[in-house]
Amino acid sequence: MNKKIVFTILFVSILVIAGGETSAVVLVNPLVGVNNICQLLTRIINAVAGIVGAISVIMIIVSGIMYLLSAGSPERINKAKAALVYAIIGMAIAISATGIVAAIKGVINAGGGGCQ
Repeated sequence: MNKKIVFTILFVSILVIAGGETSAVVLVNPLVGVNNICQLLTRIINAVAGIVGAISVIMIIVSGIMYLLSAGSPERINKAKAALVYAIIGMAIAISATGIVAAIKGVINAGGGGCQ
C-alpha cells in the first residue's frame, strides 16, 4: 500500500512539473550555420554530452530513491550505490566531453589543416 502511495505522488508531481514546461517548446534547426564536418561533429558531440548529462542527473535521483526504498537490505543498498557510481562516471564523461573535443581539434589543427 505504501509503495502505491509513493509512486502515485511521484507520478502526479512529474506530470505537474512536465505540464508547466511544455508550453515553451521551440524546435530549432541544429544544422543552421554548419559549414564543415568539424562543426557538425562538434554539435553532435555536444548534443550527446548534454543527453548523457541529463540522464546522469536522472540516474543520480533514481539511485537516491533506490537507496531510500532499500529498507536496509544490503543487496538493494549495493545496487543503489553502484547506480550512483555509474551515474557519476557518466556525469564526468559528459562534463569532460567539451575538453576532449577541444583537444582533438588542437591535434588536427597542429598539422596545418582541419577544424576551426
